[in-house]
Amino acid sequence: MPFPPSPRARSGPRRRSLLAVAPAALALTGCTGGDSGGPAGDGQPAADRARARAARDSEALVERYDAVIAARPGLAGRLRPLREEVVRHARALGGGRKASPSVSPSASVSSSSAPPPASAAVPDNDKDALAGLASAEKELADRRAKALGRVPGELARLLASVAAAGAVHVYLLTEGDA
Repeated sequence: MPFPPSPRARSGPRRRSLLAVAPAALALTGCTGGDSGGPAGDGQPAADRARARAARDSEALVERYDAVIAARPGLAGRLRPLREEVVRHARALGGGRKASPSVSPSASVSSSSAPPPASAAVPDNDKDALAGLASAEKELADRRAKALGRVPGELARLLASVAAAGAVHVYLLTEGDA
């Protein structure tokens, strides 16, 4: 009869894995019930508004990435993959008309929830520029996570996924060596 593996050998990675996966698992756990998650007659327009707002927010975030890339070209290699991911988020949410795949300055988004024009707010150094993007990503991911309980199931799952990706972007912008 073989001996079971020592619990000491597995405690480090298992604990780290749990800590890394727990926030996403908690977010998805609340999103897996029912198909609509809301009343049939009144819930759909609210869901459409939430989806449109989320798409506009992603488009505004693309504009922030564009402004930082234009002002800090040395960061372009690091930021382009994250920007492309945000473009995909905007498209998945039904937007993307203003968020083109190229890194060119785009028209401003007319939304009260959008951050101020990013072109004037780009800091003079790389560290602060990355911190500003990380802050915008974090604020948007937090807002999306809070909205999960107010939207139907499929949209909640999409917002949870996009919020989780935003949290990863925050990590990559602040800690990662992307």
